[in-house]
Amino acid sequence: MGLRERKPIFPGVIEINYQAGERFGCNVYLIYDGNEWILIDIGFEESVDDIVDLIRGLDFPLSACKTIVATHADVDHVQGLAKLKQALRTTVTAHPLAVDTLVQGDPIKTFSDIAAQKIHIPMPVIPKVENTVVEGDRIKVGSLEVEVWHTPGHTDSQLSFRLGNLLISGDNIYRDGCVGVIDAHHGSDIRAFVQSLRRIRASNVEWLLPSHGPIFRKDDALLDRTIARLEGYLHMADFGTCAIDWPLMDEFDRELAEGKMPK
Repeated sequence: MGLRERKPIFPGVIEINYQAGERFGCNVYLIYDGNEWILIDIGFEESVDDIVDLIRGLDFPLSACKTIVATHADVDHVQGLAKLKQALRTTVTAHPLAVDTLVQGDPIKTFSDIAAQKIHIPMPVIPKVENTVVEGDRIKVGSLEVEVWHTPGHTDSQLSFRLGNLLISGDNIYRDGCVGVIDAHHGSDIRAFVQSLRRIRASNVEWLLPSHGPIFRKDDALLDRTIARLEGYLHMADFGTCAIDWPLMDEFDRELAEGKMPK
Protein backbone atom coordinates (compact mmCIF):
# COMPACT_ATOMS: atom_id res chain seq x y z
CA MET A 1 0.00 0.00 0.00
CA GLY A 2 1.38 3.42 -0.96
CA LEU A 3 1.33 6.44 1.26
CA ARG A 4 -1.96 8.27 1.61
CA GLU A 5 -2.63 11.98 1.88
CA ARG A 6 -3.29 13.02 5.44
CA LYS A 7 -6.64 14.73 5.97
CA PRO A 8 -6.44 16.46 9.35
CA ILE A 9 -9.73 17.90 10.54
CA PHE A 10 -7.76 20.46 12.54
CA PRO A 11 -4.00 21.02 12.78
CA GLY A 12 -2.49 18.02 14.55
CA VAL A 13 -5.79 16.10 14.66
CA ILE A 14 -6.88 13.26 12.37
CA GLU A 15 -10.15 11.43 12.96
CA ILE A 16 -9.95 7.94 11.48
CA ASN A 17 -13.51 7.75 10.08
CA TYR A 18 -13.16 11.13 8.35
CA GLN A 19 -9.72 10.11 7.07
CA ALA A 20 -11.04 6.84 5.64
CA GLY A 21 -14.30 8.25 4.32
CA GLU A 22 -16.22 5.45 6.00
CA ARG A 23 -17.34 4.56 9.49
CA PHE A 24 -15.36 1.91 11.34
CA GLY A 25 -17.17 2.42 14.63
CA CYS A 26 -16.65 4.99 17.35
CA ASN A 27 -14.62 8.05 16.48
CA VAL A 28 -10.88 7.46 16.82
CA TYR A 29 -8.70 10.53 17.20
CA LEU A 30 -5.03 10.57 16.25
CA ILE A 31 -3.25 13.55 17.82
CA TYR A 32 0.22 14.22 16.44
CA ASP A 33 3.15 16.58 16.33
CA GLY A 34 6.11 15.60 14.20
CA ASN A 35 6.47 11.82 14.38
CA GLU A 36 5.04 11.49 17.90
CA TRP A 37 1.37 10.60 18.17
CA ILE A 38 -1.34 9.19 20.41
CA LEU A 39 -4.68 7.55 19.75
CA ILE A 40 -7.83 8.34 21.67
CA ASP A 41 -10.06 5.22 21.66
CA ILE A 42 -9.96 2.41 19.10
CA GLY A 43 -13.39 0.80 18.87
CA PHE A 44 -14.08 -2.86 18.11
CA GLU A 45 -11.41 -5.50 17.68
CA GLU A 46 -12.51 -6.29 14.12
CA SER A 47 -11.43 -2.80 12.98
CA VAL A 48 -7.95 -2.81 14.50
CA ASP A 49 -6.06 -4.24 11.50
CA ASP A 50 -7.69 -1.80 9.08
CA ILE A 51 -6.98 1.15 11.36
CA VAL A 52 -3.35 0.14 11.84
CA ASP A 53 -2.92 -0.24 8.07
CA LEU A 54 -4.46 3.20 7.56
CA ILE A 55 -2.14 4.79 10.13
CA ARG A 56 0.87 3.09 8.54
CA GLY A 57 -0.28 4.40 5.16
CA LEU A 58 -0.33 7.92 6.57
CA ASP A 59 3.40 7.54 7.29
CA PHE A 60 3.14 7.55 11.07
CA PRO A 61 5.85 5.30 12.54
CA LEU A 62 4.01 2.68 14.58
CA SER A 63 6.83 2.71 17.14
CA ALA A 64 6.22 6.43 17.75
CA CYS A 65 2.75 5.94 19.27
CA LYS A 66 3.23 7.34 22.76
CA THR A 67 0.07 5.81 24.24
CA ILE A 68 -3.50 4.72 23.53
CA VAL A 69 -6.00 6.68 25.61
CA ALA A 70 -9.40 5.32 26.61
CA THR A 71 -12.08 7.96 27.01
CA HIS A 72 -13.89 5.37 29.16
CA ALA A 73 -14.23 1.59 29.34
CA ASP A 74 -17.26 0.83 27.13
CA VAL A 75 -16.87 -2.14 24.80
CA ASP A 76 -17.57 -0.08 21.66
CA HIS A 77 -14.60 2.12 22.54
CA VAL A 78 -12.06 -0.39 23.86
CA GLN A 79 -12.77 -3.94 22.68
CA GLY A 80 -9.81 -3.62 20.30
CA LEU A 81 -7.52 -2.11 22.91
CA ALA A 82 -5.66 -5.30 23.91
CA LYS A 83 -5.00 -6.21 20.27
CA LEU A 84 -3.89 -2.69 19.38
CA LYS A 85 -1.65 -2.41 22.42
CA GLN A 86 0.15 -5.57 21.34
CA ALA A 87 0.40 -4.45 17.71
CA LEU A 88 1.87 -1.05 18.58
CA ARG A 89 3.82 -2.21 21.64
CA THR A 90 2.74 0.89 23.47
CA THR A 91 1.03 1.84 26.72
CA VAL A 92 -2.59 2.35 27.73
CA THR A 93 -3.83 5.48 29.49
CA ALA A 94 -7.17 5.80 31.29
CA HIS A 95 -8.88 7.37 34.29
CA PRO A 96 -8.21 5.46 37.55
CA LEU A 97 -11.90 4.53 37.77
CA ALA A 98 -11.64 2.70 34.43
CA VAL A 99 -8.63 0.58 35.33
CA ASP A 100 -10.36 -2.31 37.14
CA THR A 101 -13.05 -2.47 34.46
CA LEU A 102 -10.41 -2.74 31.73
CA VAL A 103 -8.12 -5.27 33.39
CA GLN A 104 -11.04 -7.45 34.49
CA GLY A 105 -13.04 -7.08 31.27
CA ASP A 106 -16.14 -6.47 33.41
CA PRO A 107 -19.06 -7.49 31.14
CA ILE A 108 -21.62 -5.30 32.93
CA LYS A 109 -19.75 -2.04 33.22
CA THR A 110 -18.32 -2.37 29.70
CA PHE A 111 -21.82 -2.99 28.26
CA SER A 112 -20.47 -6.09 26.52
CA ASP A 113 -23.02 -8.50 27.97
CA ILE A 114 -26.71 -7.55 27.94
CA ALA A 115 -28.46 -10.89 28.31
CA ALA A 116 -31.99 -9.52 27.97
CA GLN A 117 -31.14 -8.31 24.46
CA LYS A 118 -28.99 -11.32 23.59
CA ILE A 119 -25.90 -9.12 23.34
CA HIS A 120 -22.74 -11.04 24.16
CA ILE A 121 -19.59 -9.32 22.91
CA PRO A 122 -16.21 -10.76 23.97
CA MET A 123 -14.31 -8.22 26.06
CA PRO A 124 -10.57 -8.98 26.04
CA VAL A 125 -8.86 -7.96 29.25
CA ILE A 126 -6.06 -5.41 29.20
CA PRO A 127 -3.11 -7.00 31.03
CA LYS A 128 -1.94 -3.65 32.31
CA VAL A 129 -2.97 -0.01 32.26
CA GLU A 130 0.37 1.72 32.54
CA ASN A 131 -0.79 5.31 32.89
CA THR A 132 -3.67 6.97 34.71
CA VAL A 133 -4.76 10.57 34.22
CA VAL A 134 -7.10 12.74 36.23
CA GLU A 135 -8.65 16.18 36.02
CA GLY A 136 -6.10 18.83 35.07
CA ASP A 137 -3.37 16.48 33.88
CA ARG A 138 -1.73 17.12 30.53
CA ILE A 139 -0.69 14.58 27.95
CA LYS A 140 2.28 15.82 25.92
CA VAL A 141 2.47 14.96 22.24
CA GLY A 142 5.57 16.54 20.76
CA SER A 143 5.13 20.24 21.51
CA LEU A 144 1.36 19.86 22.03
CA GLU A 145 -0.29 19.58 25.43
CA VAL A 146 -3.68 17.87 25.67
CA GLU A 147 -5.54 18.92 28.81
CA VAL A 148 -7.49 16.20 30.62
CA TRP A 149 -11.06 16.91 31.76
CA HIS A 150 -12.91 14.45 33.99
CA THR A 151 -16.52 14.65 32.77
CA PRO A 152 -18.47 11.88 34.54
CA GLY A 153 -22.13 11.09 34.04
CA HIS A 154 -22.34 8.61 31.19
CA THR A 155 -19.78 6.59 33.18
CA ASP A 156 -17.80 7.49 36.27
CA SER A 157 -14.54 7.34 34.29
CA GLN A 158 -15.58 9.45 31.28
CA LEU A 159 -12.76 11.71 30.10
CA SER A 160 -12.71 14.62 27.69
CA PHE A 161 -9.60 16.25 26.23
CA ARG A 162 -9.03 19.90 25.41
CA LEU A 163 -6.60 21.01 22.74
CA GLY A 164 -6.82 24.75 22.17
CA ASN A 165 -10.34 25.57 21.03
CA LEU A 166 -11.20 21.88 20.53
CA LEU A 167 -12.77 19.51 23.04
CA ILE A 168 -12.65 15.79 22.35
CA SER A 169 -15.85 15.36 24.29
CA GLY A 170 -16.45 11.61 24.59
CA ASP A 171 -20.05 10.48 24.99
CA ASN A 172 -21.20 13.71 26.64
CA ILE A 173 -23.10 15.26 23.73
CA TYR A 174 -23.74 14.56 20.05
CA ARG A 175 -24.75 16.89 17.24
CA ASP A 176 -28.43 15.95 17.54
CA GLY A 177 -28.51 16.69 21.28
CA CYS A 178 -28.45 13.04 22.30
CA VAL A 179 -26.06 11.88 25.02
CA GLY A 180 -24.32 8.65 25.96
CA VAL A 181 -26.57 5.94 27.33
CA ILE A 182 -27.85 6.40 30.88
CA ASP A 183 -28.05 3.11 32.78
CA ALA A 184 -27.72 2.23 36.46
CA HIS A 185 -25.82 -1.03 35.78
CA HIS A 186 -23.41 0.99 33.71
CA GLY A 187 -22.69 3.34 36.59
CA SER A 188 -24.38 6.38 35.07
CA ASP A 189 -25.04 9.44 37.24
CA ILE A 190 -27.48 12.00 35.84
CA ARG A 191 -26.54 14.76 38.27
CA ALA A 192 -22.86 14.37 37.37
CA PHE A 193 -23.85 14.29 33.69
CA VAL A 194 -25.64 17.63 34.06
CA GLN A 195 -22.59 19.14 35.75
CA SER A 196 -20.32 17.90 32.96
CA LEU A 197 -22.62 19.39 30.33
CA ARG A 198 -22.77 22.67 32.24
CA ARG A 199 -18.98 22.75 32.26
CA ILE A 200 -18.86 22.24 28.50
CA ARG A 201 -21.57 24.89 28.06
CA ALA A 202 -19.64 27.43 30.16
CA SER A 203 -16.34 26.81 28.40
CA ASN A 204 -14.95 28.85 25.53
CA VAL A 205 -14.19 25.85 23.35
CA GLU A 206 -15.45 26.31 19.81
CA TRP A 207 -15.58 22.75 18.46
CA LEU A 208 -16.87 19.51 19.99
CA LEU A 209 -15.29 16.30 18.75
CA PRO A 210 -17.58 13.55 20.08
CA SER A 211 -17.00 9.83 20.35
CA HIS A 212 -19.83 9.09 17.91
CA GLY A 213 -21.12 10.93 14.89
CA PRO A 214 -20.08 14.16 13.20
CA ILE A 215 -17.84 16.84 14.66
CA PHE A 216 -19.72 20.10 15.25
CA ARG A 217 -19.41 23.65 16.53
CA LYS A 218 -20.35 24.08 20.17
CA ASP A 219 -23.99 25.16 20.21
CA ASP A 220 -25.03 26.69 23.53
CA ALA A 221 -28.75 26.49 22.71
CA LEU A 222 -28.38 22.78 21.94
CA LEU A 223 -26.54 22.25 25.23
CA ASP A 224 -29.21 24.20 27.13
CA ARG A 225 -31.95 21.97 25.72
CA THR A 226 -29.99 18.84 26.53
CA ILE A 227 -29.26 19.98 30.09
CA ALA A 228 -32.93 20.79 30.65
CA ARG A 229 -33.93 17.36 29.34
CA LEU A 230 -31.49 15.55 31.63
CA GLU A 231 -32.65 17.60 34.60
CA GLY A 232 -36.13 16.30 33.82
CA TYR A 233 -34.78 12.74 33.81
CA LEU A 234 -33.91 13.18 37.49
CA HIS A 235 -37.61 13.09 38.30
CA MET A 236 -38.80 10.36 35.94
CA ALA A 237 -39.48 6.71 36.75
CA ASP A 238 -38.12 5.87 33.29
CA PHE A 239 -34.59 6.16 34.69
CA GLY A 240 -35.07 4.00 37.78
CA THR A 241 -32.35 4.40 40.38
CA CYS A 242 -30.59 6.99 38.21
CA ALA A 243 -33.46 9.36 39.08
CA ILE A 244 -33.51 11.11 42.45
CA ASP A 245 -37.29 11.07 42.98
CA TRP A 246 -40.65 10.40 41.35
CA PRO A 247 -43.09 13.24 42.06
CA LEU A 248 -46.07 11.08 41.13
CA MET A 249 -45.48 8.99 44.26
CA ASP A 250 -45.57 12.10 46.45
CA GLU A 251 -48.83 13.02 44.77
CA PHE A 252 -50.17 9.51 45.36
CA ASP A 253 -49.22 9.67 49.06
CA ARG A 254 -51.17 12.92 49.44
CA GLU A 255 -54.21 11.47 47.70
CA LEU A 256 -54.13 8.38 49.90
CA ALA A 257 -53.85 10.52 53.06
CA GLU A 258 -56.79 12.62 51.89
CA GLY A 259 -58.88 9.54 51.14
CA LYS A 260 -59.18 10.32 47.43
CA MET A 261 -60.50 7.44 45.34
CA PRO A 262 -60.08 6.86 41.61
CA LYS A 263 -62.62 8.72 39.51
